[in-house]
Amino acid sequence: MSDIGALGGRVQLEDASSLDEMLVKVRRHRMHLSRLMNAHDSTRLVLGLLYLSRTAHSSPGTGVPTWSWLLGQPAGRGSGIRAAVSKCLSHWLPAADEQGADAGTRSLMPVPPPGSEGSLHALVQAIGSTQRVGSLLDQCLRDLSADQADGSHYFTPGDMARLMVGAAVPRDGHRVLDPVCGSGGLLVESHRYVRERVELNPTMSLQGKEQHAHTSQVARMNFAVRGITAHVFPPGDSLAEPEPESHDIILANLPFNQRGWAPEDKTEQGAHRSGPSVPVDPRWPEEPPSRGAANSAWIQHIAHALAPAGRAVFLMADSTANSRQPVTRRLRERLLRDDLVECVIALPPRVFGHTKAPACLWVLNRDKNARPGWGVLDRRQRVLFVNARRAFESVPGSRARRLGDKNTALILTTLAVWRGLSENGAAVAPYNDAAGWSRSCSTEEIADRGYSLMPTSYAVEPPIPERDTRSRVEKLKLELADQFDQMRGLELRLMDVLEEI
Repeated sequence: MSDIGALGGRVQLEDASSLDEMLVKVRRHRMHLSRLMNAHDSTRLVLGLLYLSRTAHSSPGTGVPTWSWLLGQPAGRGSGIRAAVSKCLSHWLPAADEQGADAGTRSLMPVPPPGSEGSLHALVQAIGSTQRVGSLLDQCLRDLSADQADGSHYFTPGDMARLMVGAAVPRDGHRVLDPVCGSGGLLVESHRYVRERVELNPTMSLQGKEQHAHTSQVARMNFAVRGITAHVFPPGDSLAEPEPESHDIILANLPFNQRGWAPEDKTEQGAHRSGPSVPVDPRWPEEPPSRGAANSAWIQHIAHALAPAGRAVFLMADSTANSRQPVTRRLRERLLRDDLVECVIALPPRVFGHTKAPACLWVLNRDKNARPGWGVLDRRQRVLFVNARRAFESVPGSRARRLGDKNTALILTTLAVWRGLSENGAAVAPYNDAAGWSRSCSTEEIADRGYSLMPTSYAVEPPIPERDTRSRVEKLKLELADQFDQMRGLELRLMDVLEEI
């Protein structure tokens, strides 16, 4: 190795070492803040400082606080640094509405408490001493996700985001929507995915919607720190109205099994009119979902918003794939009749830290035909099932699980081969079913099986004594979950009937 090469290697090692030290230092000071305020607010405060380090530079007028001004604040015991941080945040933070109609959203950022002066000053100096804030930002988002996981407001893990975006295959110029964007991770990954392929800043349209104002603000900060142009709508419920325009790509880490997802006056429209009921919402042309059927509502909301060649990838509870409830079964029948379902992937259990509930990844595609710029195989009237229940790895130093890069790549390769997709002009490899892993099925066969979309029913593992016992246990667990799901549905329908009396 040449001296220059050796020096470059040492610089990289030193950079990696200094970055690790920086991450540890920032986390230590954040932990100190979390003893003075709740952990969720302390993490958001650090995110706010990261945002300031990238945005609070140009002064539109005299006396406007900037990041340089904040860096120059002394480390005193008084309230000076706390007041300075609050002043900077209140001036620079993005409002809920990009036009500034709701500037009060800036006050959502927590106020630094007394006793936090030392940690605040240290955080400002640490952030100001590095240009590599991306890793700091990722760490803060992971910490924030862990802090609020108990409330089911977790953010999509990185490997899952790569799987979802890779399955959707966004292209430059596409209109991409995440109707439950959280911190904006799926849109960030879409931007990275396209940028790596075009080697330029993408011209795609990125749009996100988020119901919670705090999280909506986090998404705006996430995009701004990374220098990504994206539009985050004012906080609101995406299910309240149909999407006003169609999208080429829709990505969503959906909330499972929401209750009371829509106001009664919308779900009950036409229910008591004389004569045949006339649907008023284009998302459900045949029957509106009940108030307890949020999973069905989300799927139809997404399908309605797809462009003629649009694709959607979203997470969904296992029960929706195999529930025997008539309403859910009819939904699956309609999706197959319209040839929308392209692939369903059974994910490993416990890859989401907040829940042990099993989940599937659904892929919808409005155009499964072979065509230039897409796959060379006609996949109309066919669905690919991938049984990735065992495709996980342990997280070092913990009992947690993750999908991991290797398993993510294996799933994406299977889907790409089935589609007939290739990159860089390489020859398309032939697809073959793999026992216990993947199987390509016709919609006729799926109909014969009661329209079940559960991958483990099609890509069945070869029976061996130990595995067969585990399979029976897993099957019983799924059947029990299905029974619970039916009980919840009956309970909600009973409540609807009682409210009408």
